[in-house]
Amino acid sequence: MSNESLDRFANAKLHRLTAHGLRRSVVDTQRTDAVHIRRGGRDLLSFCCNDYLGLTHHPAVKAAAAEAVEAYGAGAGASRLITGNHDLYGVLESKLATLKGTEAACVFGSGYMANSGILPALAGPGDLIIIDALGHASMHMGARASRAEIKTFRHNDPDDLAELLDDCRGSFGTCLVVTEGVFSMDGDRAPLDRLATVAADHDAWLMVDDAHGFGVLGGGRGSAWEFDPHPDIPLQMGTLSKAAGVYGAFLCASAPVIDLMKNRARSLVFTTGLPPSVIASCIAAVDIIATDADRVAQPLNRAKDFCHAVGLPVPESSIVPLVVGAEQAAIDASVALEDAGFLVTPIRPPTVPAGTSRLRFTFTAEHTPAQVSALAAAVNALSLTTAGAQVVGG
Repeated sequence: MSNESLDRFANAKLHRLTAHGLRRSVVDTQRTDAVHIRRGGRDLLSFCCNDYLGLTHHPAVKAAAAEAVEAYGAGAGASRLITGNHDLYGVLESKLATLKGTEAACVFGSGYMANSGILPALAGPGDLIIIDALGHASMHMGARASRAEIKTFRHNDPDDLAELLDDCRGSFGTCLVVTEGVFSMDGDRAPLDRLATVAADHDAWLMVDDAHGFGVLGGGRGSAWEFDPHPDIPLQMGTLSKAAGVYGAFLCASAPVIDLMKNRARSLVFTTGLPPSVIASCIAAVDIIATDADRVAQPLNRAKDFCHAVGLPVPESSIVPLVVGAEQAAIDASVALEDAGFLVTPIRPPTVPAGTSRLRFTFTAEHTPAQVSALAAAVNALSLTTAGAQVVGG
């Protein structure tokens, strides 16, 4: 009987999602290289993957994984604090700290695990966490787990942040300000220089999730290096699943902070370490990011070419959103592009607010100018930029 009630509950939830056009399903997808995929029996050109540098299929990255499997086996075997901390971790963390200009680094299992573990290790009851209004769901998960007071500031608005801190900073113990370097759905950059100043002026610690800026902006070092001088950001988080093309995440910070993470971040302490093959691949990917400046520059260049071709503002990152509004409108536009040979998946609530469903284009170092031009022609044929669509993040 209990199983029947569970199924009724699940089916009712699914029915409501279907009624609102929000039900999703996973689709088998074979990525044959950095930009070509096979899906539903069709060969398509993908413009919706976060593999910004095309490293998932890079020979050096794949070779590093294969060699690690032979040397270390398929899995880590335990949590990092038991026996899962193979020596490749130290190599990767040292390279990340050097690239980001910090004393130390700590690798986590994923970006979600990093954000859900870092914040509770630094804040608790009686403390304050202030998050950008468009901050990623994982930030809010970590903040709730901390049991600290949670507030939001208007998106990319340092003045609103300053006003919040002026009003309430004195009522709390520690205080964290949390934002993204590049916002994943809008593609716009945070004003990190001004946010860093506001945070420092109020004895707050700024944490930047640079999942979509690392490896692409600032010569590969991330969003903060787009500023001269780059702002002082004590907590630099990023992922290894996007530009690095593999899996995992990291925090770069001072040595005491990193030591604290390895002792108190529950999403690190109580989970099995990443497989050695994953860490080895990440090492190879970070080496490429640190040395191949031309590859690092290409995603943003391709995004700029596309925006010029379809009459959109100059993009701030390799992510270009085109808001079409209604959920079905986004689905229809995606289907039309797929019919033309391009995969651009629609982004709908709850990932984005109601009424802002969109096409989210992502550009990589492996996309050729001809492929970008062909995509632009297909988008122009749909008249999306002149049919009431909104452009965000430009």
